[in-house]
Amino acid sequence: MSTIADNISTLAERIHRAAETAGRDPASIKLLAVSKTKPAAAVREAFAAGLRDMGENYLQEALGKQVELTDLPLTWHFIGPIQSNKTRAIAEHFDWVHSVDRLKIAQRLSEQRPETLEPLNICIQVNVSGEDSKSGCTPEELPALAAAIAALPRLRLRGLMAIPEPTDDRAAQDAAFAKVRDLQASLALPLDTLSMGMSHDLESAIAQGATWVRIGTALFGARDYGQP
Repeated sequence: MSTIADNISTLAERIHRAAETAGRDPASIKLLAVSKTKPAAAVREAFAAGLRDMGENYLQEALGKQVELTDLPLTWHFIGPIQSNKTRAIAEHFDWVHSVDRLKIAQRLSEQRPETLEPLNICIQVNVSGEDSKSGCTPEELPALAAAIAALPRLRLRGLMAIPEPTDDRAAQDAAFAKVRDLQASLALPLDTLSMGMSHDLESAIAQGATWVRIGTALFGARDYGQP
């Protein structure tokens, strides 16, 4: 069994235990493999071990992998910050975007999504920790932004995404993820997705309602930012 397959098995056990502890159905939580800085061969290995959803932060890196992996029926998720000049390629080559935090970006994605493709699944990124270095709309901006995005054609607003300030304090983790959950519940919209939780805090995210956990390091190993 390969290292990646071993890691997937370990993660599946963690997700299952966390779901049971929270009184949730483990099948309601999906694993999004975050393969930034990792080669297409690693994605292929993850696919062979059963994963189908791949998350990418860097557009050019992702497009290169997509070319190499056209033979695989993968679902591609864009999860990084979005610049205006990147929206067309994202709209044309991804199935999900988890990191929309401005109406301008959503409008461009809507206008540039090809009619031949299904509507683009969208999550709004919310900055729940108030960090200046983090992308995301503020909680105060969220209601108006969500209503505007939900009205756009060629998009399907699915829910919220968040990357809270890293901490090993379980109570602080729970509080941040609960805030995301409560923000989503406060929106009068039919949303079904909470994209939150990573390698170090997935148990807390699942306890507070995560439906996607975005896992990189615990799946593929430490990232090498020296790679192109």
